[in-house]
Formats: sequence, structure tokens, C-alpha cells
Amino acid sequence: MIQSMTGFAAAKSSGAGASWSWELRSVNAKGLDLRIRVPDWIEGLEAQLRARVSRSLSRGSVTLNLRLTREDAGGEMALNQPALGAVLDAMTEIEAQAMQRGLSLAPATAADVLSQRGVLEARSADADTGALLKVLLSDFETLLEAFRKMRADEGRALHAILVDQLEQVASLVEQASAAAQARSAEQRQTMTTALARVMDNVDTADEARVAQELALIAVKSDITEELDRLRAHVTAARDLLDADGPVGRKLDFLCQEFNREANTLCAKAQSTALTRIGLDLKTVIDQMREQVQNVE
Repeated sequence: MIQSMTGFAAAKSSGAGASWSWELRSVNAKGLDLRIRVPDWIEGLEAQLRARVSRSLSRGSVTLNLRLTREDAGGEMALNQPALGAVLDAMTEIEAQAMQRGLSLAPATAADVLSQRGVLEARSADADTGALLKVLLSDFETLLEAFRKMRADEGRALHAILVDQLEQVASLVEQASAAAQARSAEQRQTMTTALARVMDNVDTADEARVAQELALIAVKSDITEELDRLRAHVTAARDLLDADGPVGRKLDFLCQEFNREANTLCAKAQSTALTRIGLDLKTVIDQMREQVQNVE
């Protein structure tokens, strides 16, 4: 069954000292275009997510966002010994110079020292993000499965639409065949009458040359090959719709071939009925191609 390139999935969860929310969406594209926005401090996360999405999807413009909050973001507070030593050395120097100049300074408190930049710093409660990475990847598989299911559901809807449109094309092809046969009888009568009129009024007419020109006109207006190719394209498209794996590119190419044959049919029509059928064909083919743009 075909898959759609349009999909969306979102989820929230928590674990390993963090809480997070996912958002995964995609629209149609010529190839697979991945845009992944995740925290860069979780080592290996983006590479792992990119690999898993690439294995699951073949086409589409895909955007994945992860918003994450550490529940232990504050961590523990600790003294930065080098910074503390530098502050104390500076305070000692300041007091010594003040005494030389006869100045009296108020005694510094511990709070004064701690307020200096860099003396007290937050220490991460757990610098190892391995546990968090494992939990996130496990949770992502659930999100990805929901995303694939939505694309499959969209694919089933597309399948039904395309099958109906192919039925319309097949029906119009048979109508064109019947119209061509009716036109052939009319053309034969018209050409016979015209030929008789020409031969009666032109003594020097070369009958062989006239017959050759009439045969050439008949060949140029014959749409048998176009109808045969349209029937073949319908069969090929039906087979693709029932095939496994990505078939969007092949279906798009077939739509171009459908349109080429419909254009030729209209050019050769030479009758109001056949022209109308050719235009109806082009309309259905255009509608079909719009739907095919969303097939993976």
C-alpha cells in the first residue's frame, strides 16, 4: 500500500531526571530533507535520531523538534577553589595597601566573598547523559510508530482517490476509442465525397498522388497508438498502487506520460466529441498528478 508524505505526531514524557515534548511533522518533497532540532549537550542524540528517521522514510520534508527540561537543572552548588584563592589574594593585597595609607576597611564577610563572580558555581548533578539518551531513543520509537501510522492512513485515503481517478481515465479512453471509430466512418464519407468532386473537376489529377495524400491524412489523425499507450499506463499505475515500497516518483513520471498522450489525442481529434473527451482526460490527469505529489 502506498504511503503519504504528509504526517504529524506529538508526544510528552519524562524520565531519567528530565521531562520533554516531541513534535514530528512532514510535507511533500522531491527527496528526504531532515531538519532536527534537539539539545546539543546530549551526546549522540541527533545522529541516532537522524539514522532512525532515514531508515523509516524515503521522501518528504521532515521536521523533528525536541523540547527538554532537566528536573535537576539546578544541581549542587560548589566552591571554585582557584577563583576563591584569587579573590582572597586580592582581598589581602587590598587590605595591605589600605593599611600603608592609613585607611581602615570594614572586615569582609563570607557572604562578600561568595558574591564575587566565579567563587560559587553550579555543579551538574550528573554529567553522564547516557541514561537520558537511552530513554529518549526508546520514547522516540513510539512517536515514530505513530507518525508512520498517520502516513499510512493518509496513504490509504490517497490510494482510494487514485484508484477512482484511474477508473475515470480508463472509462474516457474507451469513450475516445468509440468516438474515434464513429469519426472514422464520417471521415471516410467526407473524404470520398471530396475526392469524387476533385476528380470530376480536375482532368489532370494524379489519382495515385491524391490517394497517397489521403492516406497520409488518415495516418496523422489515427489515435490507435495513443489509446494503446493510455491503456498500458493505466495498467502500470494500478500495479504501482498495489506495490510495496515508495512509488511516488514512478507515479509522477506516469502522470507526465498520461498527459503527453492526452495532448496528442486532442491535437489529432478533428471532431468535437473526441476533443471534449481529450479535455476531460487532461482534467482528470491533472487532478491525479496533484494527489501523486503527496505519495512517498
